Amino acid sequence: MNHLIKFFVMKSGYISLMLALLLVVTIHAQKDISFEAYDPISTLVVPENPVIKAKFPFIDIHGHQYRMPEQDLGPVIEAMDTLNMGIMVNLSGRSGEKLIKSVQNIKEHYPNRFVVFANIDFEGVGSDNWTANAVRQFETDVKNGARGLKIYKSLGMRYKDSEGNRLAIDDERLDPIWAKCAELGVPVLIHAADPRSFWDDFDGDNERWLELKTHPRRKRSDTDPAPWEQIIGEQHNIFRKHPNTTFINAHMGWYANDLGTLSDLMNEMPNMYVEIGAIIAELGRQPRNARKFFDRYQDRILFGKDSWKPEEFPTYFRVLESDDEYFPYHKKYHAFWAMYGLNLSDEILKKVYYKNALRIVPGLDKSLFPDE
Repeated sequence: MNHLIKFFVMKSGYISLMLALLLVVTIHAQKDISFEAYDPISTLVVPENPVIKAKFPFIDIHGHQYRMPEQDLGPVIEAMDTLNMGIMVNLSGRSGEKLIKSVQNIKEHYPNRFVVFANIDFEGVGSDNWTANAVRQFETDVKNGARGLKIYKSLGMRYKDSEGNRLAIDDERLDPIWAKCAELGVPVLIHAADPRSFWDDFDGDNERWLELKTHPRRKRSDTDPAPWEQIIGEQHNIFRKHPNTTFINAHMGWYANDLGTLSDLMNEMPNMYVEIGAIIAELGRQPRNARKFFDRYQDRILFGKDSWKPEEFPTYFRVLESDDEYFPYHKKYHAFWAMYGLNLSDEILKKVYYKNALRIVPGLDKSLFPDE
């Protein structure tokens, strides 16, 4: 009997020891979490005024619907209505027959709610008659309903000319395209390069470290494909060379984190407009500085979102419209910091949401918007 009691005492002691060790390991694991996993819930208690629907109807100058030639646009319209989006500019209009089919789909179902911009395939620049053929095709696309030209970042990053060299954005063989846009009175929305941090060292000093960790293919270097300053400079060169062409600089030209430099560029190049797609997190962390920028350049800033994720739009509305403090962004790997509202005036909101776009994009239905 005594041996049996002793056995159970030893056994329970062993179990207690194991439980204690397990508890220590668990506590240690909880303390030793990764930066990716660290996402604390704020204890700050401040007034909260989420904005689910934009205060005024707006134009999304930077939309993408890749299947527009054949897709049912009804579900897109339903989501647009919940956001108060009046018009979506589909920048993925492509060219030729696909563009014609997109325009026809719009015309048959929602003729005043969508427009498309044409795209150009820059493969083979330098081959016989490439420039003349590209200009002719773009002119045809505009006649078939395109309201502008969208340039993807692949120009300057991926495209090579007929001799295998990187095709620079300011290559003189492309000048007739920019000139044709001025002649036809249509804008060019151009995306050049990516955030500057993608070219910086991948270390603890890089503000985009988490994004590069989770999306390693986004890392660039001075030889992959060229220095950031060079690509961005090529873009600015065509703005200067073609002052009669209206350029919409996508993502604020990746200078939303340096509004002083962006101000200098805006002052130098009055034909350059900017849109806020994918950079609202930069504006939301500097509300006073950003508000001053919007006050100064209120006639040249357009609303844009980029990726079609309706659940992300309220972050944009809240930054632009509210005076809320310290609220979260919707993607931690884009911004691990909190947002603050700019509390823009109704006059400026209307310009950003729709008036500026109505002025520079031809053929939009003004009856969808107030004061127009």
